[in-house]
Amino acid sequence: MERHLGPLPDDLETLKGIIMAQQGEIVRLSASPRALVQSLRIRIARLQKQKFGASSEKIERETEQLELLLEDVEIAIATADPSPESEEHDNGDAVVSPQRRRGRPRVSDATPRERIVLDPGEACSACGGPLRLVGEDVTEILEFIAAKLKVVETARLKKSCRHCETMVQPEAPSRPVPRGMAGPELLAHILVSKFDDHIPLYRQNEIFARQGVEIPRSTLIDWCGQAVAVLRPLAALIRQEVVGADLLHADDTPIQVLDPRLRQAGKPRGVKEGRIWTYLRDPRPWGGSDPPAVAYWFSPDRKGINPQTHLAQFRGILQADAYAGFRDLYKPDATGTVRVREAACWAHLRRAFHDVWKGSGSTIAREALEQIGELYDIERQITGHPAPYRLAIRQEKSRPRVAAFHAWCEAQLTRIPGKGELAKAIRYALNRWAAFTLFVEDGRVAIDNNPAERAIRPVCVGRKNYLFAGSDAGGDNIADAMTLIESAKLSGINPHDYLADVLARINEHKMNRLHELLPWNWKPVTDLHKQAA
Repeated sequence: MERHLGPLPDDLETLKGIIMAQQGEIVRLSASPRALVQSLRIRIARLQKQKFGASSEKIERETEQLELLLEDVEIAIATADPSPESEEHDNGDAVVSPQRRRGRPRVSDATPRERIVLDPGEACSACGGPLRLVGEDVTEILEFIAAKLKVVETARLKKSCRHCETMVQPEAPSRPVPRGMAGPELLAHILVSKFDDHIPLYRQNEIFARQGVEIPRSTLIDWCGQAVAVLRPLAALIRQEVVGADLLHADDTPIQVLDPRLRQAGKPRGVKEGRIWTYLRDPRPWGGSDPPAVAYWFSPDRKGINPQTHLAQFRGILQADAYAGFRDLYKPDATGTVRVREAACWAHLRRAFHDVWKGSGSTIAREALEQIGELYDIERQITGHPAPYRLAIRQEKSRPRVAAFHAWCEAQLTRIPGKGELAKAIRYALNRWAAFTLFVEDGRVAIDNNPAERAIRPVCVGRKNYLFAGSDAGGDNIADAMTLIESAKLSGINPHDYLADVLARINEHKMNRLHELLPWNWKPVTDLHKQAA
């Protein structure tokens, strides 16, 4: 912007010209960041639709970088626009700029509240007459109470009998970690921070140091591992419950694992690629009665024996991608009985056609996308409805479209090159047609495997922060902790409150009643006391 530091001219027209030029510059500068914001949002949305295939990791990194840039630009806009939040206006006619939308924080009923009353007194400041209450104006601000660490001293008094000299002393209360100094609340905070908020332990060490407590990273590692070991029986029970369902979503993702043997063998990095597997039970889309839950497993490789071992006791429908390791699960057993039926994912198929359309502009791929989109339009209308209703709608509306799509695919194969990506996508559908059409035969089955992809997403976010697991045992710890945390979140429970309460009780809890501590059965100690009263 041009600056006039010298004396202003006396000519009115010249002054108007300066003012108009400055106003134009202000408009240009203020509009430019907003245009950048719109551009970034559009680009991020496009990238998020392409998160599939060999380049998905690169796309995720680019998306995160753009989201950081978008955040910085929006902060800059907020700095230049100090206007109050629209919700704070008392009248309903307040005009809010369409380029800048502010959302009011949503505060749960359980959040503590403090009321401050400003009273003008009992006497009028103008005439001294008595005042009467006619109403009040209330405003709210959201304040933060900093977390604090405290030391809890437990003194066990020793007393001796005056008659027989018997020594009497209360038993020491149990601790979540034997001989450890960490209480259940602290252990829960460490676990949730690492496995849900994805804050590595060295960063937690820095945070605790700012609060006046220096906890060595090696100690945090010990506490984290010991706490997971205490909770492991409960994680195993959740897994048992999940694979006992008759309908599961499955997915997996790589995770880097340190392996000193590789370095000894001459490989400089000494890192191998392990795997985290997820199996999700979620009957909410079709109104099922079982509570949602998710189980995670770690394996040092991606061999098919891993999911086959995880699902050795599973009987039902498995919705997953076309990974070859699942194939043995779909084969009949010695008696000819098929114990696991395959349900394919239309989202994977749609992405295959989308990649062809984006790369070549193929009208055939575009037509495939439109036909699949019609199926998704139907699904959006029946999500959350009971399975019989979903099945009836699918039989009426989806089945004819699915049959038409099958005929269309067969017709296109005779018109296009057999070795192209488009033909590959069509054959991917036709070769697994029974799995792709299972959703129109069973109202419980989803049209895609997106629920499992959402369940595996926290692992993808976490590995960008802690980079790798320190060993195979570290991979097991990740799977155990995430089984507990993510299952608690699916039950609508604060994972910190859940883990803190369970860590305080599990050592005294009877193993044959461990099911009482499952997330969907869990009741805090305070609730139990209320029931007993």
